[in-house]
Amino acid sequence: MVVFTIENESASTVAPAKLYKALVTDFDNLIPKAIEAIQNVEIVEGNGGPGTIKKITMLVDGETKYVLHKVEAIDEANWGYNYSVVGGVGLPESLENISIKTKLVEGPNGGSIAKISAKVQTKGDVQPNEENAKAIGKARGDAFFKAIETYISSNPDYN
Repeated sequence: MVVFTIENESASTVAPAKLYKALVTDFDNLIPKAIEAIQNVEIVEGNGGPGTIKKITMLVDGETKYVLHKVEAIDEANWGYNYSVVGGVGLPESLENISIKTKLVEGPNGGSIAKISAKVQTKGDVQPNEENAKAIGKARGDAFFKAIETYISSNPDYN
């Protein structure tokens, strides 16, 4: 097993409280609207709090895949949210899991900065290309935040 960490920051023009609401409180309903590839989010176990497991179904290269997303911690007061990707056919076969810690902080001009730390654990003796994984993680994270930002900006009644 190999464990490595990917650190990333993504900037958004959306205020932290509003962005946190979109990413955490309204995640299940908003994400399929904001990101075309995500078809739905459903709770398969739990009540939405820590320990909850969500099934996120998405379309990837014409195939329907899913990942299982386990809520680890929610810190509304400090705009923090931690979760793990613990299974599903959307998780690469070489990975055991991915644990992600996120925190929003105030950014310039009333916007936000998302600070993300992902701990990736491989199966067996798989030797990952860490630089490639970091580049892919950054690109996906930035695209994810841009899609949420675009959705919020395109829906001025969202608060």
